[in-house]
Amino acid sequence: MPCVFPILAMKSLAIIRLGGHGAAKIRAEAIAYTAGILTAMLILAVTLLVLRQAGIEAGWGFQFQSPIFVACVAWLIFLSGLSLAGAFHVTGIANLGARIAGRHSFFTGLLAVIVATPCTAPFMGGAIAAALAAPAPAALGIFLALGLGLAAPFLLLALIPSLAAKLPRPGGWMVHLQRALSIPMFATCAWLAWVLKFQAGLYGLLLLALGAAALYAAATDRRLRPAALIALLIIPFIHTTAGAALTLPNAQPFSESRLAAAQKSGQPVLVDMTAAWCVTCLVNDRTTLDSPAVQAALTTHHVQLLVGDWTNRDPAISHFLAAHHRDGVPLYVYLAPNAPPQTLPQILTPNVIEQAIN
Repeated sequence: MPCVFPILAMKSLAIIRLGGHGAAKIRAEAIAYTAGILTAMLILAVTLLVLRQAGIEAGWGFQFQSPIFVACVAWLIFLSGLSLAGAFHVTGIANLGARIAGRHSFFTGLLAVIVATPCTAPFMGGAIAAALAAPAPAALGIFLALGLGLAAPFLLLALIPSLAAKLPRPGGWMVHLQRALSIPMFATCAWLAWVLKFQAGLYGLLLLALGAAALYAAATDRRLRPAALIALLIIPFIHTTAGAALTLPNAQPFSESRLAAAQKSGQPVLVDMTAAWCVTCLVNDRTTLDSPAVQAALTTHHVQLLVGDWTNRDPAISHFLAAHHRDGVPLYVYLAPNAPPQTLPQILTPNVIEQAIN
């Protein structure tokens, strides 16, 4: 999943950099990384709880409904990819991180939470729903516990110093690894550009490309290397046929009136709540909902497929999610006549859909 790629790259490099260092250095790096993760989780949790307390419909991953936020994260990931590819080194940020929290481990922890947010399904879905339904102190405790889980692999290095002895020592091989790890960074940037295409159209992509070029110019005065040039040029042309990923055969956009009309007529309905920034949703679309077996089952049993696109804020979708005790996507609900609603798993297979219909 694209949102996991940069996290794996950052964790790999962070752990490799610790090879050959003493226990005190490893402990400081791990604690700084954990502090960054917990800080980001706390900020997200407090913001979400405050918005909901104010009556604003906001679910998990709500920040990705802002084109400005998506563009900013894409710029940051793009710069990280160029740095890994050897186009330049942002020494200013590294020095700032060293003064605040031991190199840049603190900021790596912050970025890990920000980028990984859309890929919480399916394992974190229940915990997030429980947290948002609980009193504020309990909710904050759950979010901090989730943060500790995210930081656990790196934090173990601080708690068990003997593990550090098994780390590979830094060397020239790290340069080649960094070049390889720039690829998932650029893939993530392309995915975010694709999301921005849904939210802001071609003008949003143009702004993203111009902003990336401006950031590069501000970070270095050296000539663009081939890898950097390709990355700059490819962004505006990623998936120019927007809409295809959220378009399924025989599907109609979700609306409360359309759902009510189908239920009144006695027609079974499959509701698919999705978003362009929800990679789990897109995987389910391609592997299950768009499969010939599922499409045949929907047609045979006259099931109406209603797709709710939560890429941008939509109160109707937020209300539907809340009614089914969910605070984010994906959500799949099968509504058959004279039967209680069936909430399907967040990881779909054709067999799951066929069993629900039968």
